[in-house]
Amino acid sequence: MLEPSPPSRPLVLGSTSRYRRELLARLGLPFDVAAPAVDETPQPGEAPHALALRLALAKARAVAALHPEAIVIGSDQVADLSGAPLGKPGNHARATAQLRQMSGQTVVFQTALAVVCLATGFEQVDLAPVRVRFRALSDAEIERYLQAEQPYDCAGSAKSEGLGIALLDAIDSDDPTALIGLPLIRTARMLRAAGLVLP
Repeated sequence: MLEPSPPSRPLVLGSTSRYRRELLARLGLPFDVAAPAVDETPQPGEAPHALALRLALAKARAVAALHPEAIVIGSDQVADLSGAPLGKPGNHARATAQLRQMSGQTVVFQTALAVVCLATGFEQVDLAPVRVRFRALSDAEIERYLQAEQPYDCAGSAKSEGLGIALLDAIDSDDPTALIGLPLIRTARMLRAAGLVLP
């Protein structure tokens, strides 16, 4: 006979990203979504991994303050090109410039994850770096890709779950969903630590 599951706290994803929402849904847990009110401006001299960790935790804490009984997930991703942060391009011109910079280079996508529950005092933060090697890209390839995908809401303009995979030579990661925006292996581990029951 199976033991009854302990009562679960509500789960809230502190993000408006549709990519993170789709990824979290894979775990089969009911969850709500809330937009974190967080200034994402990098601090002077802030390293990309430090920026991602700070923003992930700030997002989780901001949403947890509004939902103190819930377990809250915050996440952030910053593309790291030789120590320089590349965020979401926002438009075609900036996306073109980013992809020209990354052509033939290895970029580390620093995906940070935070889980916070104010009611229990639980707080964990972790980083899932993904090393991505880009092919040498021609301007024509970049233009065709941008016209097809319009990845202006993706860090570094690289939408690997779509046509962006054709821009790459290799991906190296121990948590493959991290590149899309939410490292599910770490997410599942941290949610279990926070008291949620997962399969």
